[in-house]
Amino acid sequence: MKIDIPEGQEPIGYVWGDMVPGIGMAAANFSLSVYEHTTLGLREFEAARLRVAQINGCLFCLDWRTEREGQKVEEEFAEAVTQWRTTDAFDDRTRLAAEYAERYALDHHGLDEEFWTRMTAHYSQHEIVELSMSIGSWLAFGRLNHVLGLDAVCVLPGH
Repeated sequence: MKIDIPEGQEPIGYVWGDMVPGIGMAAANFSLSVYEHTTLGLREFEAARLRVAQINGCLFCLDWRTEREGQKVEEEFAEAVTQWRTTDAFDDRTRLAAEYAERYALDHHGLDEEFWTRMTAHYSQHEIVELSMSIGSWLAFGRLNHVLGLDAVCVLPGH
């Protein structure tokens, strides 16, 4: 870890809560909101989330699987995300979610009209905004945890 954690303190709670309570708690609430209030399907949600995790290299995020109503994506799903261009495991929405996450993280200036034509053919404006905010959350907080070395000890608040 890059941050000194006092003896007996839980690293995530200390960094996100005690060190910067005005920012950290707001960030934690935003992070939780992405999971608690999403209207996106589980597969497209996880395709985008896992693609960001793969790009960020966040250890916890790579191991995490979102669960909804007792359902999780299949074990092979993460490998399919790395092969989002060619996998036959994805429908168009799931493939687009992985593509959007990758392009958002690596080349947001390259999101051209051709991409947006495909995106708006499969996602409503509401869903695009929701997916954009979710990707932004994962990109920022996954990188923050990885850069500070917290990803090896990360536990999402409330889980």
